[in-house]
Amino acid sequence: MPAFDANLPRIERRWPVVCAQTLDWDLTEEGLPGRTTARPCPIMGPHMDGRIGLFIALESHGPIDALAIMLGTNDFKAHFDASADDIASDIGFLLDVALSEDVQERHGGFEPFLIAPPAPFEAGIMADEFAGATQKARDIAALYAAEAEKRDVGFFDAGSVIRCSDVDGIHFDAAAHDVLGRAVADFIQSEMQRATP
Repeated sequence: MPAFDANLPRIERRWPVVCAQTLDWDLTEEGLPGRTTARPCPIMGPHMDGRIGLFIALESHGPIDALAIMLGTNDFKAHFDASADDIASDIGFLLDVALSEDVQERHGGFEPFLIAPPAPFEAGIMADEFAGATQKARDIAALYAAEAEKRDVGFFDAGSVIRCSDVDGIHFDAAAHDVLGRAVADFIQSEMQRATP
């Protein structure tokens, strides 16, 4: 795939698209701005609950060969008052859904991968909405890694290659999307090769 091109349409620069193009895979992207791991949002609506999104995605698509889950940033909104431990526990539930016998049988078996988002921080226009996030999110990657290890699931820390934008402390700029997409592609390729007997 060619190097990052700022002239590409915005949709082609999102990290999952970059990842899929790097791997030369078909992609079903289920990103939803505002989605949480397991919290209905009193402001944006109950459909922001990631449990709903995951069940719908697993039943409406397939068969799938791999599933990448990267959620948790929005759970640090102040009005949820969720701890990093709470969010990591919710991620564990989503992994258990993906690993459940019924879901695995439906798709003929697939590899789930857990990606910890880069830790959000209080900045710019989102600072009040994410008040307390800087402190709460410090250990989120380590907590996610522990949930993945419990289930023998591949884990990648997005914060090891990118950080959230200084503009608002939660989103990624276009260059970060490109870096993350390529890094996740390398990670998935390595994990899939490792899992092959």
